[in-house]
Amino acid sequence: MTTPWRILSLPPLDHGLVRGLFAPLGDAVEITFPETRDRAGLHAALPTAELVIGDFTGQLAVDADAVAAAPRLAFVQMPSVGTDSLDLDALAAAEVPAANAAGFNARAVAEWAVGAAFALCRQLVWGDRRVRAGEWPQMELLARGPREIHTQRVGIIGYGPIGEEAARLFGLLGSPVSYWSRRRRPQAAATYREFDDLLANSDILVVAVPLTPETTGLLNAQKLALLPPNALLVNVGRGGIAPDADVLAALESGNLAGAALDVFEEEPPPADHPLRTHDNVLVSPHTAGGSSMSQIKLVTMVKDNIAAAVSGRPVVNVVNGVDPQVKRR
Repeated sequence: MTTPWRILSLPPLDHGLVRGLFAPLGDAVEITFPETRDRAGLHAALPTAELVIGDFTGQLAVDADAVAAAPRLAFVQMPSVGTDSLDLDALAAAEVPAANAAGFNARAVAEWAVGAAFALCRQLVWGDRRVRAGEWPQMELLARGPREIHTQRVGIIGYGPIGEEAARLFGLLGSPVSYWSRRRRPQAAATYREFDDLLANSDILVVAVPLTPETTGLLNAQKLALLPPNALLVNVGRGGIAPDADVLAALESGNLAGAALDVFEEEPPPADHPLRTHDNVLVSPHTAGGSSMSQIKLVTMVKDNIAAAVSGRPVVNVVNGVDPQVKRR
C-alpha cells in the first residue's frame, strides 16, 4: 500500500473546509495542521510535511528556515495570487515547486477597483459618513467637486489578469486607459506609457502589481508628486508598493484628492493609524478579491493542483521556475 501524502494546511483556512476539500482523495492523503499559529507551531509541523498549503495572510511565512526544517517538502501551494510570504529562492534551491492561484480573483478585484473609483469620484464615502452623523451636506458635497468617471484618465500599474480586466472595465465606461508593466503587451486594449509618463497622465491611478523587491516603494513620495493635481489612488496590489506614510503625506498636501486602499504596509494597520479616519480615504480589510464566485474558483484551483501532485500529474501556476512535476522525497 502506498504511503499517504502528508498535507500540512496552514491557517487561516478552516480545518473543516480543508478536510472536505480533499475528502475525495481518500486514503491517498493525510491532512495535518499546526498546533499553534506561530513560528514554533509551524516548525514543529514541518519535518513530516510533503505538500504545504500556505498562509495567505503572511503570518506564517515559508522562509529559508522553514524550508530547511522540511526535508520531505515536495510542493507548496498558495491559496492566493500573492507569494510574498514564500522564499521562492530557497524553495527553488531545494527543487520544491511553489504555485499560486493566478487569476482566480481577477474579475472580483477589477470590479472592486472600478467600484472604489466610482466611490471616490462621487464622494460616496464622505457623504455617507455625514448623513449617518445626522448632517445633510448637500451643498458641501457638491463643493467637493464630484466627477463623472468617463472624464477621468485611468492609469494602471501592472497588466496581469487584474490589470487587464480593470483596463477593460474602465474602457467600457468611456475612460481613456493607459498602463505600465515591466513588459509591453502587444495585444493590450490600453495604451502603454513609460512609468513617469503614466503617473503624469493619470487622474485615477490603479495599483495592480505584486509586492517584490523591485516594486517595494515603487510609488514613493517623489513618484506620487508626479501625479496630476487632485489625482485619485486605488491600491489593490500591496501596501508596501505605495508606502502608507507617503500616501498620507500626499493626501495631507492635497496632491492626492482621495485614496481607496484595500492593502496596507502592516495588516491590520494600527487602530489609531490616520489613514483609518482620513476624510478622503476609503479603507477595506484586504478583501477586494473576496467574492463568493472567486472563492469557489480559489478552492477549486487549490484542490486540483494538490490532486495533480498526488496523482503524479504536473501542477500548474508554478512561480519559482522549478519543474512542475512534483517529486516525492
